[in-house]
Amino acid sequence: MASAAARTAATKLTIGMIPADGIGREVLPAAQRAIEALGSSIPKPTFVPLLAGFELFTRTGQALPEDTVNSLKHDCNAAMFGAVSSPSRKVVGYSSPIVALRKKLDLYANVRPVKSVDGTSGRKVDMVIVRENTECLYIKEETQTTTPAGKEARATRLITERASRRIGQMAFEIALNRPNRHLTIVHKSNVLSVTDGLFRETVRAVPTLPGVDGRYDAVTVDEQLVDSMVYRMFREPEVFDVAVAPNMYGDIISDAAAALVGSLGLVPSVNAGDSFVMGEPVHGSAPDIVGKGIANPIAAIRSAAMLLSHLGHHDAAKRIDDAVDSVLREGQVLTPDLGGKSTTEEVTNAVVKRISGG
Repeated sequence: MASAAARTAATKLTIGMIPADGIGREVLPAAQRAIEALGSSIPKPTFVPLLAGFELFTRTGQALPEDTVNSLKHDCNAAMFGAVSSPSRKVVGYSSPIVALRKKLDLYANVRPVKSVDGTSGRKVDMVIVRENTECLYIKEETQTTTPAGKEARATRLITERASRRIGQMAFEIALNRPNRHLTIVHKSNVLSVTDGLFRETVRAVPTLPGVDGRYDAVTVDEQLVDSMVYRMFREPEVFDVAVAPNMYGDIISDAAAALVGSLGLVPSVNAGDSFVMGEPVHGSAPDIVGKGIANPIAAIRSAAMLLSHLGHHDAAKRIDDAVDSVLREGQVLTPDLGGKSTTEEVTNAVVKRISGG
């Protein structure tokens, strides 16, 4: 697998825009404005509005229309996803569109950097969480039966050698291209010796695969049980560089890690496969602040930067990240989740001004 750093810059930027639910509709326009502010330094982007989400399901009975999937496959070479309001209760006929998109587009890696900004208060954090995106408990195979003792629910957990190998390869590539070149494998194989055991063993074996030929010799590897991983992240986050985990553990530890930098509203991600990439802010749909104009757009803007970097436009991505860092470092234009009083639009305006050189 080629590393992101080695990719040839895409000559076309046709980006499917899927705001979906809640504040997704408020932060995705900020990401679009950030990309547009780059001007002629990137190919002229085309943005394709697309539908998905629980709110769409309640109106039409479809959470992910085939038209959306077909457009992403045939018209677009990248996408941005806003947020989804998947209910915590079972809703007949509904399945999360973001989980479905990851599978339909084979976006097997969710890459989530968690990084503090130099010059701001707080502990220094600079880690990347690489989450397997297609299996584990998220295959959603659940059953419920009634026994003499009452109801009994079961869930199937799927871990395959193929999925573990390719997420391991991506994690090694990311670690190889970072200064510390260190990879932590997160698992719970002391209890789940078969499923997590397979994940652990397969990732550990990546450097011995045919054709690797010592490529990862400079990457040091250790392991962490998922519960102690969370503990150590809060006690000594500076010891972590790149962490790779099965789907559910990756979801949990990346959300927890967001607390280290102040807010979920700051943490971006991309869902990446071998031929497609989709940016996605880590935060949810935040129904409590929908329509108030105070959603933090920074995670969406940084996700756009990650998307561009994955497509080979590294300088353009750095311009966006530098602009965001400048706004955060100054600390004058911040949304309420960061202790400020600014609106989504005001933060977006401040970032776009700096991207444009203002």
